[in-house]
Amino acid sequence: MSTGQLTEKQIDAVIDIALEEDAGQGDVTSEALIPTDLTGKARLLIKEKGVLAGIEIAKRVFQHIDPMLQVDILIKDGTAIKPGDIAATIDGSVISILEAERTALNFLQRLSGIASLTAEYVAKVKGTEAKIYDTRKTTPGLRLLEKYAVRIGGGQNHRMHLAEAVLIKDNHIAALRAMGTSLTDILAKARKNAPEGISIEVEVTCLEEAAEAMKGGADIIMLDNMSAGEMKQAVEKGAGVVKFEASGGITLENIRQVAMTGVDIISIGALTHSYKALDISLEMESQTLKLI
Repeated sequence: MSTGQLTEKQIDAVIDIALEEDAGQGDVTSEALIPTDLTGKARLLIKEKGVLAGIEIAKRVFQHIDPMLQVDILIKDGTAIKPGDIAATIDGSVISILEAERTALNFLQRLSGIASLTAEYVAKVKGTEAKIYDTRKTTPGLRLLEKYAVRIGGGQNHRMHLAEAVLIKDNHIAALRAMGTSLTDILAKARKNAPEGISIEVEVTCLEEAAEAMKGGADIIMLDNMSAGEMKQAVEKGAGVVKFEASGGITLENIRQVAMTGVDIISIGALTHSYKALDISLEMESQTLKLI
């Protein structure tokens, strides 16, 4: 499983694309209305309970637009937040602040939404051995940031990309079974041909396939859309020999039941594809506005 960390180069590359699509041609509204010498202070106001994620990225957005903007972070990523909290203040050119506003908030609201949802799932399995993992069901181009937000929310990252681990899924199995290859042989072939030291995981949908995967020497067995009773039986048979991952159809309502089966990993695509952006806004402080 991935432990990848963001680099400044990676963050800046994503920010550059986001700013190009929103501000690459300028801000005709602000440029037409706001004096170029008007300065002031704005605040990033929290309007909803959750977990903050992406504040440093938001800061970089403002300073990409205008390196002279003074951005003071008041709340760090990973902090539980509530309505009325001020995450940061931005001081400087009003035109620059307004030009960066939407892109900075797009990152901050969405990453905080992912972190907040992840934290909810993590809280539901507290006291069990299960760990919450994300999937590769991420927004194209934003995977590194979204998986960062999962970590901020207390979750862990599954594969960052296809080269990180072997995961034999249903379509791999279907293609190879059509050629008469058994699951045991599929696992043996993966072990032989995959890079040395890489983990081998296989997706199964029933107890018979789980037993075959154990026999074949899988490192991790993904129990896909199986009932809690079936998961428990599989775990009892393979405890201490192989790790088990639960996946498919898992919600905040049923995750506790899944965790109690004894699985090691619960992977949830919803963390990065069905989250709700957290309500955060930028508010200008009118008393600070002045012409210089």
